[in-house]
Amino acid sequence: MISALHAQAFYKQVADLGAVWTIRDEGGYPAPVNRDGFRAQPFWSSRSRAEKIIASVHAYKNFLPVEITLEAFLGRWLPGLEEDGILVGVNWSGGRATGYDIPPSQVAANLRSAAGLG
Repeated sequence: MISALHAQAFYKQVADLGAVWTIRDEGGYPAPVNRDGFRAQPFWSSRSRAEKIIASVHAYKNFLPVEITLEAFLGRWLPGLEEDGILVGVNWSGGRATGYDIPPSQVAANLRSAAGLG
């Protein structure tokens, strides 16, 4: 239930603000293996959500938030993640940074709909 609310908030907020956030350290962007055996890279709909995970999840304590425009996310990031077989972690939350992991093509369709891009 909480994950569903976070996912719904993700699409609305990203469409409204025109940006998405991820995190990065000197080794790059995280894409841990989820419980189903698939890799997922986390993205958040606000800087504060990303910062909260950095502050509360030990594995991400040395990461920094990175802003990506909606245009770049739709045009480059999501196609690249799709090609690499990496899911999109949507507004992960909590002490273990968990939530929905969604195929990039579905995230793109949901964001285009939310932003009125057709």
